[in-house]
Amino acid sequence: MDAIALVGNPNSGKTTLFNALTGSNQHVGNWPGVTVEKKEADLKRKYEKIFPAGRVVDLPGAYSIAPYTSEEAITSDFVLNEQPGVIINIVDASSLERSLYFTTQLLELGIPVVVALNKQDL
Repeated sequence: MDAIALVGNPNSGKTTLFNALTGSNQHVGNWPGVTVEKKEADLKRKYEKIFPAGRVVDLPGAYSIAPYTSEEAITSDFVLNEQPGVIINIVDASSLERSLYFTTQLLELGIPVVVALNKQDL
């Protein structure tokens, strides 16, 4: 089964969405760098009609597909080598410009991308 990859800049809300989609209780924080490794879990059954893939992968925050840090390398390696079925790019709506470069890089990969705007209330 293809995986759903959750990607985005640090502190954009990836792990919060991961917890909602999987029923997990991974640690979240209001600062960058909380997720420093790849986490995987099964998608809740109620979402399987929307996303037939059974696995959700929460990846460390990244600003580019070209890694600068070890955390970004984890994200880049997964997206480029594991070929997820779909990428959900969580974008901080209060800081759109910072996310657009990474979003453009993801779109160029030819993998379906969903852009999910988060933090629009800030």
